[in-house]
Amino acid sequence: MWPLGHAAVAYLLYSLWTRRQPARVPGAVAVVCGLVGSQFPDLIDKPLAWYAPVLPTGRSLAHSLLFLLPVSLVVLAVASRYERPTYAIVFAIGAFSHLLADTVPALWGAEEYGYLLWPIVPVEPEEGAPSILELFSSSLGDPYFLLEFVLAAAALVVWRADGYPGLDLVTDRLEPGSDEREHPSR
Repeated sequence: MWPLGHAAVAYLLYSLWTRRQPARVPGAVAVVCGLVGSQFPDLIDKPLAWYAPVLPTGRSLAHSLLFLLPVSLVVLAVASRYERPTYAIVFAIGAFSHLLADTVPALWGAEEYGYLLWPIVPVEPEEGAPSILELFSSSLGDPYFLLEFVLAAAALVVWRADGYPGLDLVTDRLEPGSDEREHPSR
């Protein structure tokens, strides 16, 4: 799955999670935590496999439950220390939804899923970094790739219904004079 699809799945799951409590909507910082979590496995594995060949494949270390579970627990411990456990939970929702979304094609035999238990279960090593254009063009006919756009559209509809949480973190920074308000001595 591409970054857009991972972000959409993470947001939809986070929004659903917040709705378990009446009158609760997703928070701005938590949305950012979920988005970071949704990209986390690829941000670790892809560069370390493709550009600094330390890992055997772009789905190994951070795509492994043996790594992601302890990392999520450490994030929870740190966030709890600052009385923000929700941020860690939302990070974990994003990160584990990433694994879930990457594993779905294995249900119909399209891909392997041994990376979920790497390094206990070996993975087939990749040879060099694939071209992004090559990856994109090979995905165009894949129904799962097209599903990502449906998920993104659904996430946008839900994000709008939730009041666009997180958008103000960006728009407030773009307003003229926002830097002077934050740093009046400059």
